[in-house]
Amino acid sequence: MGDSSGTNVIFWFRQDLRISDNPGFSAACQRGFIIPIYILDDVNAGIHKLGAASRWWLNSALEDLDESLGGFLRFYVGDAHTLLPKLVQAYNAQGVFWNRCYEPWRINRDTKIKQQLSDSGIEVLTSNGSLLWEPWQVFKKNGDAYRVYTPFYRRGCLSMPPPRSPIPIPKEIRYAAPDRKLDACALSDLNLLSNNDWHLKLSKHWDVGEKNAQKCATDFVSKRLNDYREGRNFPYDSKVSRLSPYLRFGQISPNVVWFMAKNHSVKIERAESLDTFLSELGWREFSYYTMYHFPELPVKNLQARFDKFPWHMEGSHLKAWEEGNTGFPLVDAGMRELWETGYMHNRVRMVVGSFLVKNLLIHWHHGQRWFWDCLVDADLASNSAGWQWVAGCGTDAAPFFRIFNPITQSEKFDAEGRYIRRFVPQLSKLSNKYIHAPWLASSEALDAAGVKLGDNYPHPIVDVKISRALALAAFEQTKSVL
Repeated sequence: MGDSSGTNVIFWFRQDLRISDNPGFSAACQRGFIIPIYILDDVNAGIHKLGAASRWWLNSALEDLDESLGGFLRFYVGDAHTLLPKLVQAYNAQGVFWNRCYEPWRINRDTKIKQQLSDSGIEVLTSNGSLLWEPWQVFKKNGDAYRVYTPFYRRGCLSMPPPRSPIPIPKEIRYAAPDRKLDACALSDLNLLSNNDWHLKLSKHWDVGEKNAQKCATDFVSKRLNDYREGRNFPYDSKVSRLSPYLRFGQISPNVVWFMAKNHSVKIERAESLDTFLSELGWREFSYYTMYHFPELPVKNLQARFDKFPWHMEGSHLKAWEEGNTGFPLVDAGMRELWETGYMHNRVRMVVGSFLVKNLLIHWHHGQRWFWDCLVDADLASNSAGWQWVAGCGTDAAPFFRIFNPITQSEKFDAEGRYIRRFVPQLSKLSNKYIHAPWLASSEALDAAGVKLGDNYPHPIVDVKISRALALAAFEQTKSVL
């Protein structure tokens, strides 16, 4: 890019908290002296500002990133639209670089910022640092956006040029001299950690950091990918990657994960598991794609007939669901895993989501909000698309009549009750026969296991068969709304 030794460039870290395979960061390093910044912008985020678990993860991720940058990362709080022009002036910056984000509120904000800076003669360069394919690149032959996942991924994405190869950490990172004209704040001033010290228990379950993200990916590819296709369904000792929070905060790029998986796949018997795993990365892409083309995804049913769905808001039921006290062991284990670890196994996410929306008839927005606050991998696109999928109201949704039975799901995917015993220890002494539905056990069996229904473990809050029938009847009411 020629001699640019005197150029100051602001690099704005957002959801790309890493220095490896970071296209925008690499471009900034090539341009000149960089001023790396992070802005906590809850002003523009509004209702979509980060939940408590995500804020804990973000705090640790920023701490790690600052260390990687030699302590040069500068923190700010407030409206990025107001702050960035001031920072450009204060640091005498000739350019502002960043990697694109795809949430509707960020697109609206970033478009205004880019226009304002460009009008002022400031170079603005944006890159793709978080998706394998840009959402405006993939269309059906007739020019319409895809609304169904499989053709989007198989016919759309896989017919495109392959994802770009990962790029290395810049060989040289030159930092601009700190300038006190507009001082940054300390990381602690972002106030990302909640007052209830919830983060203390989360830290027992996660090693947050860019190197840990890469280690997590390496461990998965070398030890669990081969068994992923079937093994991902079993919540205890699962074969899943647990990469979602690292991807969500950009501590590893999907490109690195994509190529790491493909390059490690040398065994024929691995082919189906590899295809399944790559298609899960494709589902993440589809979530972002859907939110880009249908910006109301986080707040509005994409199938309008669900606007007339007769939701039944029972506060005690919602509270029991949130606290893992529904009386259905697999549901309760999942909700308690979420509260304890900030994470929930994907199979169980589908079960607890179906239970809330279809067995309790509670609007998916309530589940979406709880997940947003409790998940360390809470991602606006994936969280919204996942809830619309399980509720049956999204673009490519599970049919509403597909209602996960929490008992049969438990018997099938946690046959020995090991996942339940881990997160619902009150039931740990029940036999495999009764641990999936304790209310079916005899009083003698319950006594022997130390289980007192209604005391140390709740009775079921609904009847599975009756609630399923009520859900299907409610769904019938939407069919006349087209």
